[in-house]
Amino acid sequence: MTYQLHGAALSPFVRKTRAFLLEKGLEFQAIHVDPFNLPADYTELNPLKRIPALVDGDIKLADSAVICAYLERKHPEPALYPSAPYAYARCLWFEKYADYELAPQATFRVFRQRFLMPLVGKQCREEDVQKALTEVLPLLLDYLEKELDGREFLVDDRLTIADLALATQFVNLEHGGEAALLDAWPNVKAHRNRLLARASFTQLLAGERKFVAQVRQAKG
Repeated sequence: MTYQLHGAALSPFVRKTRAFLLEKGLEFQAIHVDPFNLPADYTELNPLKRIPALVDGDIKLADSAVICAYLERKHPEPALYPSAPYAYARCLWFEKYADYELAPQATFRVFRQRFLMPLVGKQCREEDVQKALTEVLPLLLDYLEKELDGREFLVDDRLTIADLALATQFVNLEHGGEAALLDAWPNVKAHRNRLLARASFTQLLAGERKFVAQVRQAKG
């Protein structure tokens, strides 16, 4: 049975999960869910009313990290989590760093204000964006710059969920008008470029970038 993944394409967590499915070579049906206008029965998939949610037959799961961990157990090859205990823990650490530090403190503050607020007819609070760009992001990126020194991937010298979780956040910074942000962090920039050049991301980003460009053009 084909998996059903509910969510919106521009969500970094939905994108991470879609990229994970594509890297695994798994078939899935992408079902669009507008997070600002959820279906009445969406709480059956996620009581917290967040995206993404996965349906696998009678099984319903929410949260991108939970979904990816479930898929890894069901489809262990190609492995996107390390087996060695310390490498596994490091992998979870970087996924958490992307999901719970980079996303709420920086990515969402830029993307929400620059793209989502105008999209729903609200004013962008540029002062919030600038605070994220000048006070929050540098500290987060400095750490990643050191961790990626001399490395192509974050953990185990190969692609893992940690890399997918990080790269998806930078897509939203791009959509928020900060494509050149990483010039001051060359290791992070090279990592982002490598990840976004993978077939899993290029397949997803073509439609996203077209939509973002159309929205910006319509908004003048």
